[in-house]
Amino acid sequence: MRRIPRGIVDEHVARTKFTLARHAPAPALAEFVDYHWVLRWDLDGHHDQHVLPNIAVHVTFFPGACGVSGPGHTLFTHRLTGRAHGLGVRFRPGCFRPFLGAPVRTLADRSAPLADVFGALGTEAAESVRNASADEEMIAAVDNLLIAKHAPLPPAARTAAAAVETIADDPEITRVDQLGAAAGLSARALQRLFAEHVGCTPKWAIRIYRLNDAARGLTDSRTPDYADLAARLGYSDQPHFTRDFRAVTGSSPGEFARSARRDPTS
Repeated sequence: MRRIPRGIVDEHVARTKFTLARHAPAPALAEFVDYHWVLRWDLDGHHDQHVLPNIAVHVTFFPGACGVSGPGHTLFTHRLTGRAHGLGVRFRPGCFRPFLGAPVRTLADRSAPLADVFGALGTEAAESVRNASADEEMIAAVDNLLIAKHAPLPPAARTAAAAVETIADDPEITRVDQLGAAAGLSARALQRLFAEHVGCTPKWAIRIYRLNDAARGLTDSRTPDYADLAARLGYSDQPHFTRDFRAVTGSSPGEFARSARRDPTS
């Protein structure tokens, strides 16, 4: 089963603050883009939405947040206020370099202005998204931008994307040497490939999938067995799992689980 880390923290609360819809891209973009995601919200005050780190590049068209965000190592927070809508594009890990024209590692842990990557066409697409009234209008504007900008996916990018897909398809892969064996590449070759096309290390990519699995397991279970979850995710012991989880999410597994069960109206 292919996993896609989405990482919305406190999703039960988030559902009361905004609507989220995911849409397929145009067929010409299918090998580059996983999906478009559309948010709409109407708030009297504000809502700070936390999102777990992700290895995908996201291109966003939101009020005050138009840009290109690379793979991250820390929890991301975005404040939603008033009434608005927007669209984001989740690129398949390994497939953004043809749009960037530079190693994806240059985007790690930062965001670039939309115009720096897409020029004037990006600014025009952002305006179209802002003025759109329907999801289909936003999707068409962004699909047209990406189709105009994209170049063929080179063989190395396909290899990088396939390596990430291997992680996504096989939860049993918890070490870089396992990934290298599955991909037929040395650890050094994997490092170079991921720096160029994914923007993070293979070790971090594996870790992100594991920790997103952990967050899902903690959210779905009413009585999580932390030691069992750590073992199933390939950790040597529960303290190692707890340290990793806290480093990425800012909370312990127990705190995260309790928050996931909190009444959103309280």
